[in-house]
Amino acid sequence: MYRVRRIVFLVAILAVVGCTHDEGQARSLQAIKEEGKLVVLTRNAPTTWYLGRDGKPTGPEYDMVEAFASHLGVEVAYNIKPSIRSIIEGIENGEGDLAAAGLTITPKRQERFRFGPPYQDVTQQVVCRRDNVQPESVEELVGLELTVIADSSYVERLEALKESHPELEWQTVDNRSTEQLLYDVWQREIDCTIADSNIVDHNRRYFPELIAPFNLNRSESLGWMMAQPRKDLESAVASWLESFRKSGRLEVVKEHYYGYFEVFDYVDTRRLIRRVDERYPKYRSYFETAAEQYDLPYILLSAQGYQESHWRARARSPTGVRGIMMLTLNTAKEVGVDNRLDPKQSIFGGAKYLAKLKNERFSDKVEEPDRTWLALAAYNVGRGHLHDAQRLAREQDLNPHRWGDVKQVLPLLSKKFIYQNLKYGYARGYEPVRYVQRIREYQHILENEIEVLSVEPPDPE
Repeated sequence: MYRVRRIVFLVAILAVVGCTHDEGQARSLQAIKEEGKLVVLTRNAPTTWYLGRDGKPTGPEYDMVEAFASHLGVEVAYNIKPSIRSIIEGIENGEGDLAAAGLTITPKRQERFRFGPPYQDVTQQVVCRRDNVQPESVEELVGLELTVIADSSYVERLEALKESHPELEWQTVDNRSTEQLLYDVWQREIDCTIADSNIVDHNRRYFPELIAPFNLNRSESLGWMMAQPRKDLESAVASWLESFRKSGRLEVVKEHYYGYFEVFDYVDTRRLIRRVDERYPKYRSYFETAAEQYDLPYILLSAQGYQESHWRARARSPTGVRGIMMLTLNTAKEVGVDNRLDPKQSIFGGAKYLAKLKNERFSDKVEEPDRTWLALAAYNVGRGHLHDAQRLAREQDLNPHRWGDVKQVLPLLSKKFIYQNLKYGYARGYEPVRYVQRIREYQHILENEIEVLSVEPPDPE
């Protein structure tokens, strides 16, 4: 039986400062600076702007907008709109200075608006439910209940396809978001919808039965939208984005929000969701208490425990690591664990070791969240091998303090012409990359699954 999950982008009730300027008037860059406030139109979604678990705004568009505003020396007032149509109308009516809402740059939109340079490429994907319908071509969409959001780039693409497929039909809605339509597909209320690939990747973690049987077009670019007269603002965005990209900060944003979406495993995701009910309640209080004691996010620690053992207290591997946190004998001794099969000892021992890696084994130059990802990688492959990877990163003019750079060179540790010259030698360097990616993916799913558990966790036996 499926449960309706309380997902932030579906149920968040927002209280956001919004500003409206004189209708139809787009402010100049000088006016924005003089007032000290940039008014940004966006929408509430995990790929744009949303409230995090701490109740504070976050999201890829939010991070970029804040960086741009800091560059201008102004503050930001966010005007949260319910739909793409209302965002477009808002820019036309002068309700905001720019729209940062995951908007695709299309020829039709460029006739009416200005866009900043592209900052991300996406692909339109047809999305259906795997046990419902699985069209593999535009021809097979004919006759299906296809629903998309109004005034979207998806509509533009469908209109172009209709010229060669006149029987193609679809419905548009203005009172629902793309994320909500994906939920409707999952609930079997409609057959299929269309969504950008980044939105699909995000939502399949919540609704693993969703599939994307084919792409509707080649990749397109996302950009910030502005009123046509505002060439000055467009130039400012372009100049800032160039420096933001060159500094590596754009890649940091992408890594933070999308770095764990490269691989999707339907079976494993369904299994995790089931085990949140079946296994996790027995150990939840241990994860919470251990995380609090060692200043770690408890959902992160829980996700790591799942990656290590699938929350099996007696788990063991051929290499001799054992228990929920799969501790080696040496590590167990280091953190004071005398019984690796005792779930409480294992969880507390794993938390202590991870905290030690985070707090004692890295330069002060390593900031969060990179410090956490690097510590997890060290937990998996060993601090020595990670040190070798950081050295390789430095030799290749990459940043050894950023996970996004280090994970590029870690697989090289398995290549003889590389590892024979390293202090710690051979390692299966692709494993820590996969390890961290999986934990981040599990953490993302758990944040929503744990939030909707209807009962308090029982005391462990």
